[in-house]
Amino acid sequence: MQLRLLCNLMDGMVAVEGGKGSMSGELWNDVPDRISDLLIIVPFGYALGTLPMAHELGWLAGVVAVLTAYVRLLGGSLGLKQNFGGPLSKPRRMAVMSAACLLSCFEPLVGWHGVVIYAALIVVAAGGALTFVMRLRQIAHELEAR
Repeated sequence: MQLRLLCNLMDGMVAVEGGKGSMSGELWNDVPDRISDLLIIVPFGYALGTLPMAHELGWLAGVVAVLTAYVRLLGGSLGLKQNFGGPLSKPRRMAVMSAACLLSCFEPLVGWHGVVIYAALIVVAAGGALTFVMRLRQIAHELEAR
């Protein structure tokens, strides 16, 4: 996850700051991000084993992550400035999951297995859904104000 964020940061710095962007740069920047959203978040649900609805929760969190980006890009495609805000944008999602990974190392000390990751997936799914709704409302407001 941290490598993904670092690569994304470096990619943006080279493309934007270095003036190396291309006409198809946005495409090659965003598509891999959406694939990595699913490849990083969904497996957490499978790693939780027998916890109730764990697989589904992983998929829900992954799909919601993709939807937050979708609505951001939709606003941009409608001629609006892309909204990267919201309570659980990409960097915050990755921060939640990274912190959960670190904290889960201490679960055996209290006899837990997967509780921290499970809670993090709930936070990512709920926070992502809120982010999606907030971005969607902002887009609607801006479109209506035209």
